[in-house]
Amino acid sequence: MKKISMVLSGMLFLCGVSVANATRGEFDFDRWNGLMVSVRDAAVAQKISDSTIDAALKNPVFIPRIVHSDKNQSEFKLTLSEYLKRTVNNERVKTGRRMAKKYPTLLGKTYAKYGVPKNVILAFWGMESNYGTVKKAYRLKDAFFTLMYDGRREKFFTEQLLALMKNADKNGQNINDIYGSWAGAMGHFQFIPTTLAQYGVDGNGDGKIDIINNISDAMFSTGNYLNKLGWNPNEEIAHRVLIPTDFDSDMLNGDKKYSITQWKSMGVLNADGVPLLDNEAVVGLVGGTGNNDKTNFVISPDNDVEMTTMKVAYLTYPNFYRIKRWNNSNWYAIAIAELSDKLK
Repeated sequence: MKKISMVLSGMLFLCGVSVANATRGEFDFDRWNGLMVSVRDAAVAQKISDSTIDAALKNPVFIPRIVHSDKNQSEFKLTLSEYLKRTVNNERVKTGRRMAKKYPTLLGKTYAKYGVPKNVILAFWGMESNYGTVKKAYRLKDAFFTLMYDGRREKFFTEQLLALMKNADKNGQNINDIYGSWAGAMGHFQFIPTTLAQYGVDGNGDGKIDIINNISDAMFSTGNYLNKLGWNPNEEIAHRVLIPTDFDSDMLNGDKKYSITQWKSMGVLNADGVPLLDNEAVVGLVGGTGNNDKTNFVISPDNDVEMTTMKVAYLTYPNFYRIKRWNNSNWYAIAIAELSDKLK
């Protein structure tokens, strides 16, 4: 098997392959070219047009920093409080409120059709693309070829590339003009191509589904997706609570579910220190384990003021787990809960 050791900057074209901003290491051109052959064969079998196939396979670019990003996602590096400080900030809340005033009719139509409240749609919009300001980082075909080559989820990213090619065919797009995130997501709400294929909606009736440039398509598609996940507009996502600092950390990942009455018996309090009301609703519990996830809290036992240290956690309801089917991260789902509460 041919391997070439390289130190490159800028862009190099070899064997019909582009390699951008590569670092020292070995690049396997045989594997790269083999991926292109397998993609062509699969695309032909799925009756994707020759023009789209040729465009997709014309000089795809390997981008090492995408592999780096895949291995250094912020949810895996930050404590809960650090993550929330970064994602649910005053500027994001302020912009969300401004967008609520800018699109009241569209948000209202989305709610009427799909049962997803405007504050929830706005929270997803803010988290996914900062309200449409972060949409175009990489050509999506380059992101998919890079991640396919990396090999950690080759089958998954091959499916995404083929779905992207089908979407380009369906909507008369040039695949080389479709940009998105390093992970292969696109548009205002960062759908991956297979999600777009399953849940995409033509929101403005022009016969096309463009979630990158058309906010009506983007919002209706998001409402449809959350509706299909079973979104309950009458149910909260998560309820902020306080727990003892020595609370069993194995109970804080949201997997173990008990009645609210049972959580109360384990020392879980409301965020204001008031005991939980007895309730037989079965919920999970998610919390951080870092030192900065602790908070000093004033309690008044028997009319005496006393300072104690507690940890912040969240009781998690069924909508929380529906969010995790969108993005399987506890931190992300908590951020959606916090941001949507601030945008009510």
